[in-house]
Amino acid sequence: MADDPLFSKYGKIFDSGKLIFEENEEGLCMYIIQEGSVRIMKTFDNREYTLAVLGKGDFFGEMAIVSKIRRTATAVAADTVKVLEFDRQGFIGMIEKNAKIALNIIDKLSRRLLQANQQILHLKKKDELGLVALNLHFAFLEAGIFMGHLDPTKTTRELSINLEIPMEKIMDYFKQFTADGIIRMQENKIVLMDTAKLIALAEGGK
Repeated sequence: MADDPLFSKYGKIFDSGKLIFEENEEGLCMYIIQEGSVRIMKTFDNREYTLAVLGKGDFFGEMAIVSKIRRTATAVAADTVKVLEFDRQGFIGMIEKNAKIALNIIDKLSRRLLQANQQILHLKKKDELGLVALNLHFAFLEAGIFMGHLDPTKTTRELSINLEIPMEKIMDYFKQFTADGIIRMQENKIVLMDTAKLIALAEGGK
């Protein structure tokens, strides 16, 4: 990493627990994670909720420099994290040189906006089942597969961290999804069986 010219120019390191930026503050930079993980949190009804835990290759903070709005969430280093930090000019220069990066950012922004809006609705309704279904649905989408599979241990752990729900409860919801024919637990895989039912739960249906 030390020999990486890109990191030498744009790199920054945040220790575990360090505040990267706070909700409602003015945003001047976006970040791309090179190592470690970052917790994204939002205050709702005077309580802070974890919306996501991002890892290597993920980016965050882009809305503030794209739309010139204040930070819509808080970002904290979940462990020691190394990032590339770009201001608006650097960000524009990066996407102008690489259309593939620009399309990838647009795709992720669209998914994040949809997920965040639906997640807030579930939080308002205190719909924990729907919240788990929503995040499981996006886990399948992020994996780039439609009728594919996920690693159960990794998925259970990530949903537990992201949603602040004990792993035992996540596993109970997976058992319920299995009984409803939505997924099948097969060897070391979570296999998606009924996309329509999972989406219905994710969107607040029964």
